[in-house]
Amino acid sequence: MSVLVTGSAGHLGEALLRTLAAAGRPALGIDIKPGPHTDRVGSIDDRDFVRSCMTGVRAVIHSATLHKPHIGTHANRDFIDTNVTGTLVLLEEAVSAGVESFVFTSTTSAFGAALTPAGDQPAAWITEDVPPIPRNIYGVTKVAAEGLCELFARQNRLPVVVLRTSRFFPEADDSAAVRDIYDTANAQANELLYRRVDIADVVDAHLLAVERAAEFGFARFIISAPTPFDRDDAAVLRNDAPRVVARLFPEFADLYAARGWTMFPGIDRVYVAKQAMTRLGWRPAYDFRHVLSCLAADEDFRSPLARAVGAKGYHDTTFAEGPYPVAPSGA
Repeated sequence: MSVLVTGSAGHLGEALLRTLAAAGRPALGIDIKPGPHTDRVGSIDDRDFVRSCMTGVRAVIHSATLHKPHIGTHANRDFIDTNVTGTLVLLEEAVSAGVESFVFTSTTSAFGAALTPAGDQPAAWITEDVPPIPRNIYGVTKVAAEGLCELFARQNRLPVVVLRTSRFFPEADDSAAVRDIYDTANAQANELLYRRVDIADVVDAHLLAVERAAEFGFARFIISAPTPFDRDDAAVLRNDAPRVVARLFPEFADLYAARGWTMFPGIDRVYVAKQAMTRLGWRPAYDFRHVLSCLAADEDFRSPLARAVGAKGYHDTTFAEGPYPVAPSGA
């Protein structure tokens, strides 16, 4: 099965193409930017370009997008052109080409305002049943693109799986407050408890979705490292996360102290990937228990694939105030 991967110059696109190549699977990488894993350079909202790339393609993994960090550098129309119109063009041309499965990389940012309950409320327990409340143009356009995917699955019988992925980028946090207190590895280790996933596990979820899309017709899954918490922990997590983590992982305090790391004092949301594990058959390997095992062995907790892809950034410009020109809230 030949796979078309959009966004081949991005983190996930490169990771997918590296993995497909290592497995000897035919794939075509496309992106608006050239790169070592980009076979064709062009825009996904250019119909002629997209049509020319569909020859022999039996599966599409659509990971190309304008991301949240682009909000400060791109107009709303740019987000619509790429995230909505580009998705529509890909869906239409996939149907015309007889594509057998379509996997759309969405985001937990789609949940938006649902992720931050009032200060006196427990941490938000985020499953696929939580209605999205987008709070920026990124979230709005990703939700709109998801709607297009569901429409094409229903009306055109195109098997589609939408994967709402949590954070997997290696770059420093978009919050200056987090960057000022926690080094990047510490913050990202903490996040694997509730709002982060390793890119190797994200790749596995996408490739499973390609193989199983026809079984579902349409499906939507949260892709985030398995949380060790249950819903009864939500109230304490909001204001005393270290107490909950220490109860579940008694060794964590000493392992963190040896690194000079600290746990976040509170956690405001928990992404629940149970549906992806039970229905899709996803078996993520890189969770918080893995982090602690690596700390005990003095090893890097990131997957070899995450280390190989590395940090790419989102802009060609370096900003004086941090890695992004704005500090947007979100997933």
